[in-house]
Amino acid sequence: MQDRLFKQVDVFTAVPYLGNPVAVVLDAQGLATEEMQQFTRWTNLSEATFLLPPTHPEADYRVRIFYPSAELPFAGHPTLGSCHAWLEAGGKPKGEYVVQECGVGLVKLKRDGSRLAFAAPPLRRGGPLDDSDVDLIARGLGVPRSDIVAHAWCDNGPKWRGVMLKSAEQVLALKPDGAVLAGLDVGVIGPRGKVGVVAPRGNDCAFEVRAFFPANNGMGEDPVTGSLNAALAQWLIAAGMAPERYIASQGTVLGRAGRVHIERDAQGEIWVGGASVTCVDGSVRL
Repeated sequence: MQDRLFKQVDVFTAVPYLGNPVAVVLDAQGLATEEMQQFTRWTNLSEATFLLPPTHPEADYRVRIFYPSAELPFAGHPTLGSCHAWLEAGGKPKGEYVVQECGVGLVKLKRDGSRLAFAAPPLRRGGPLDDSDVDLIARGLGVPRSDIVAHAWCDNGPKWRGVMLKSAEQVLALKPDGAVLAGLDVGVIGPRGKVGVVAPRGNDCAFEVRAFFPANNGMGEDPVTGSLNAALAQWLIAAGMAPERYIASQGTVLGRAGRVHIERDAQGEIWVGGASVTCVDGSVRL
């Protein structure tokens, strides 16, 4: 065992403890997969990341991302939190962007004012959900099937099934049934206003998002979810159901105040950004 640089970063918030935390081990060389997995479980957080030297010549660092029971090829808030920690520890990108190497390949990140943003990785699977899935999700969310106004696969590593409800208020009122939704990762979004209407300007939130996933106690909810918001943006902007630039809120029901900034640039690339703040800074013995 040795002392390794460590940070715990709250992501999608500029105010500590109102976003989604990630544990970041900054010098993970020599750690076995089993040790990374064990430490992730011990943190009792949704994810922990482990930074390693890159194997791709264009990458600035390599990251392995774990949740308590397995490794993930990609996740959004761990990507932003890891980059925040790497830069804060003195990391210098080789080029215009920070380039992260992870399970889905290379992911670009950029500074967006005081925020960081990542380029959304391509969807591994898109298109509408099966009718049987939509019926099951409606029953599990406790809403009429007709209240799901749109749906799609949102698989960019995590296999999210995305559904849009009629309003943000309806999203906030959900009390999902974990027994019905067992085994499904479900992302729900609802507009603040009518579907298809141009979103609020400035710092107003255009959508409310919630992310549900299987957990030991039946059904868990993620405070703020970068991968889901990335996939939702790719789907909804392409379908004309969201503007090219908007802010989504997430975590409201959990007492968080996550803010996810979405933008499609002139080249058609979707960027997913947010503020990050370090809450724990020191070392961990691993």
